[in-house]
Amino acid sequence: MEEKILQEIVAKRYGKSIASCSNEELYFALLELTKKVIQTKKRNTGEKKLYYISAEFLIGKLLSNNLINLQIFDDVGDILKKNGKSLEEIEEIEPEPSLGNGGLGRLAACFLDSIATLGLNGDGIGLNYHFGLFKQEFENHMQKETINPWIQKESWLNKTNITYEVPFKDFTAVSRLYEIDVTGYQNGCNKLRLFDIETIDESLVSKGISFAKEEIAKNLTLFLYPDDSDTNGLLLRIYQQYFMVSNAAQLILEECIQAGYNLDKLQEHVVIQINDTHPSLVIPELIRLLMEKGITMDRAISIVSKTCAYTNHTILAEALEKWPLDYLKKVVPHLLPIIIELDRRVKEKYQDPKVAIIDKENRAHMAHMDIHYGFSVNGVAALHTNILVEEELNAFYQIYPEKFNNKTNGITFRRWLMHCNQPLTRFIEELIGDEFKKDATRLQELLDFTEDKQVLNRLDAIKYENKVALKKYLMETQGIEINENSIFDIQIKRLHEYKRQQMNVLYIIYKYLEIKKGKLPKQPITMIFGAKAAPAYVIAKDIIHVILCLQELINQDLDVSPYLKVVMVENYNVTKAAKLIPACDISEQISLASKEASGTGNMKFMLNGAITLGTEDGANVEIHQLVGDENIYIFGAKSEDVINHYRNKDYVARDYYENDPLIHELVEFILSRDMLLIGEKKNLIRLYQELINKDWFMTLLDIKDYIKTKDQMIEDYSDREKWNKKALINIANAGFFSSDRTIEQYNEEIWKL
Repeated sequence: MEEKILQEIVAKRYGKSIASCSNEELYFALLELTKKVIQTKKRNTGEKKLYYISAEFLIGKLLSNNLINLQIFDDVGDILKKNGKSLEEIEEIEPEPSLGNGGLGRLAACFLDSIATLGLNGDGIGLNYHFGLFKQEFENHMQKETINPWIQKESWLNKTNITYEVPFKDFTAVSRLYEIDVTGYQNGCNKLRLFDIETIDESLVSKGISFAKEEIAKNLTLFLYPDDSDTNGLLLRIYQQYFMVSNAAQLILEECIQAGYNLDKLQEHVVIQINDTHPSLVIPELIRLLMEKGITMDRAISIVSKTCAYTNHTILAEALEKWPLDYLKKVVPHLLPIIIELDRRVKEKYQDPKVAIIDKENRAHMAHMDIHYGFSVNGVAALHTNILVEEELNAFYQIYPEKFNNKTNGITFRRWLMHCNQPLTRFIEELIGDEFKKDATRLQELLDFTEDKQVLNRLDAIKYENKVALKKYLMETQGIEINENSIFDIQIKRLHEYKRQQMNVLYIIYKYLEIKKGKLPKQPITMIFGAKAAPAYVIAKDIIHVILCLQELINQDLDVSPYLKVVMVENYNVTKAAKLIPACDISEQISLASKEASGTGNMKFMLNGAITLGTEDGANVEIHQLVGDENIYIFGAKSEDVINHYRNKDYVARDYYENDPLIHELVEFILSRDMLLIGEKKNLIRLYQELINKDWFMTLLDIKDYIKTKDQMIEDYSDREKWNKKALINIANAGFFSSDRTIEQYNEEIWKL
């Protein structure tokens, strides 16, 4: 069936056969074919609908994902093979949508997949960024940011005739809605709805990623998270966020009216999930629009409070947005009276300044508004929710204990196993059948094989196959040669001090110096990083600089390079994650305990048979509980100890630097002659000083335990049978981390669709 349609498409488009088409021609033909098949699928419907509003949707390439969910992946692969073509090669043609950056955006994408797969009536709402965050390039051992265009004439984006007027203080923006189909696995479809502005001007961007931030009508949807290190950047973020939520609110009300629903009973037909604080202005905007429709303010506030739910993704104070009222006045003055009234009502009831929406510095706290005027507040891992309830948001928990709940994050196994690790997927099918594709808890059946040497050897062979594939990919894309017979130790995530890539850097220095002294590891080690640093985050960029300097230093050192290799993957994204994760042996999850809300990379690695090296942080705690002490490597201070250090202000990095000879030696190496010959003195000094004078995320507190634990892992790796058993136990217990489970819980306990 698919073959006939594909032949017709290529004949009509190019006047050719499948075999004589180029990969690029076949990509566009497959795009058309997939869209045709999607049109035959039912839409998920229901009396109540979820609107999942998020600033990011890191959806990744969609061709194979859609083919898998439509259950035609194998058929299409076979058709292409028969014609001398490769689906994998054709996939490389597809640009990756630049609609997100880190875990928040990837989580939102996994959630949309699961919402559709479970047949739930729910759409995502966000913005159609033209250049996303940025494309990362390396030049002179530094991160360089360039634009990352991805929108083509023909793409997954479907232009609609839906437009809205969005009122700002100085002008009214006219939006345009674009939609991307979200296919469910063996189920119906939903949509990702992305708003854009018709007056966008891509030529506004001159050198790198700099542009005139004040020309809002031309720049509104150019970039995800514009650099907010100046006032114009902060204002642009407010413009973006309001543009997103005003469009969302107008769309929601219009769809309710079209369905014949009474807006007075909005909460019976609509639930809005506010993903992090970026969409928080939907609360006052929805109140404003309901009042425009003749509903009283009291009633509008009551309706909205029963319609909106908030997901908290962080305990980092700087990530909980607080907008100065002066800034809101410059952008959305019409929302100010509503926000002030919402705050007045809170202050009338509660004297504690910690729960006010507007603080004494005249800043509106978005998270506080979400908690007071939403019906649910959830954290994203057991430990994280616990910290919110007992520490960070305790004052709110005292008022609203019934609102707080936990929803441990999850990942979609369609992309993070079935697509990215086909050899492992096929092997699991051979062992336990294919029920795990719909019910991930069935992976538990793999525990029957933990003593089966044949199974463990096969697992080892699959890992080796994935390492060879990664070796080939890195050679083709970056000209980097790696040793497939080495241990692959991988840390891929946003570059942030709390994620502690800098601690991994100190381990590299430690290993380098050990090898120079003649202490050779039992097994060669390849240390792989992938991370973008926010353009204005200076220390994060310095950490990248040090990694790139170490990469060169070790490459040039013939004593060390056979035993140790450092690789920084350029422009890390979903596509690259899908190549790296199946090849990984050691999964680096080393954030300072209490700082990583959940993490989802940890789940992807576990599912693909990597062993976690981690602190008791985020979802690492739950991974530890599931796999047991023998099958995870935990190190470092516990979250309660870390919280006490912050509370007592008694952590002094310099004491560790001055009193411990090993720590002193490792930190000093950053300014060694060898490093200064390769790197920029200014950057190296800045990171060095940060580590000994501030070290806000306590790198030096945990470094020795980290070294000891990682060395133990490297030692243990040489017992292949024992290691493969650990890997199998991790895979078998990963089922809990399916986003299908997470979404079932959201639905049963929050959305009730």
